[in-house]
Amino acid sequence: MKEYKEKHYEKGQMLLLAILVMAVILIVGLSIGARMVTNVRTTQEEANSERAFSAAEAGIEQSLATSFVGSGALQNRTSYATSQTSFEGVELLLNNGAPNFKDEAIDIWLTDYPNYSTLWNGDVTLYWGQASDVCVESELNNTMAALEIIVISGTKVNPVNTTYAVDPCSPRTVFNHFEYIPSSGGVVGGKVFAYKKTITVTSGLLIRTIPLYSSTVFAAKGCNSAGTSCLTLPTQGKIVQSVGTADNTQRKIMSFQGYPKLPTEALPFVLFSPR
Repeated sequence: MKEYKEKHYEKGQMLLLAILVMAVILIVGLSIGARMVTNVRTTQEEANSERAFSAAEAGIEQSLATSFVGSGALQNRTSYATSQTSFEGVELLLNNGAPNFKDEAIDIWLTDYPNYSTLWNGDVTLYWGQASDVCVESELNNTMAALEIIVISGTKVNPVNTTYAVDPCSPRTVFNHFEYIPSSGGVVGGKVFAYKKTITVTSGLLIRTIPLYSSTVFAAKGCNSAGTSCLTLPTQGKIVQSVGTADNTQRKIMSFQGYPKLPTEALPFVLFSPR
């Protein structure tokens, strides 16, 4: 009887071991299957994302080239939808909030291009810089930008050029003789700026602003320094948006198309003479 009980007990152990092995195999199999499904899904989503992005790019190119607004279908079972809006307002976050490179000009139109029908009469406040900017003598480590501001006024056949040079770095103004601008910025488009310069313009055509020493983010308001008197700045160009779709995946691209402008090297030194 004792021998029978021991053999019966051993058979129970084998059954339990077999169940455990089957459970482990099942868990591993399910894990591998789940990972394979996830990988397939991720690969498909990445492929759809790339296709949707390509479709959005196609929409941008179509809209910029022909001013097309609407929807279109492509041969790879993708589609795009484009829209255009005018870039204008009392306050403008220029270059879509991205830094403007050192020595590269950015224009703010003060009249209706290309008709020049209405000239600007009022104040314009320019904003730039961050509180974390560093002012040092070495240009390699300098992150605090000074500005050259060129105001073009009068008429398109007889323009007048007025130049301002401002710098928030006090030690540097001893050598460059720019106007010192203390920290007294503001908020434009939800972005905080450390410095501002208000200019009163009569019969204004455009303002060209050039960052010196460092790249910086720009903004502008058609307001006085206190912000109590404001006008809407004219249209600066158009913002083109394209949404590409592939299956259930969408990608969106935005592009700014500004008005044509003259090279930075030509405008301040050749066409106009500073006063």
